Amino acid sequence: GIWSRASYFNPVDMVCCAKNYLGEKFDLAGYVNEDAYLISHKTEKGRRLKAQEMPGLWNGGMAYWNTVFVELPLVVFNPVKTVYDLLRREHRGGNAIK
Repeated sequence: GIWSRASYFNPVDMVCCAKNYLGEKFDLAGYVNEDAYLISHKTEKGRRLKAQEMPGLWNGGMAYWNTVFVELPLVVFNPVKTVYDLLRREHRGGNAIK
């Protein structure tokens, strides 16, 4: 499946419909599970922190909705995982794809 072949996961590129098939606006409050939360590890000024985040559209944690994972071509998604990735054309100022 896609999980075993995937190199990266980037929930930044999202396509969302603001309205349902009847043209009615979605009530995003209906996609919240009040009992759910995420624990993430962050740093602040070099200090390691553990943070509790409430799920939401911004972090891919919405409940009761359909999620579809799509593999994107590199022209759309250009991760920088090593310094060598910065040598790719997409990361060079004036030579970037337009």
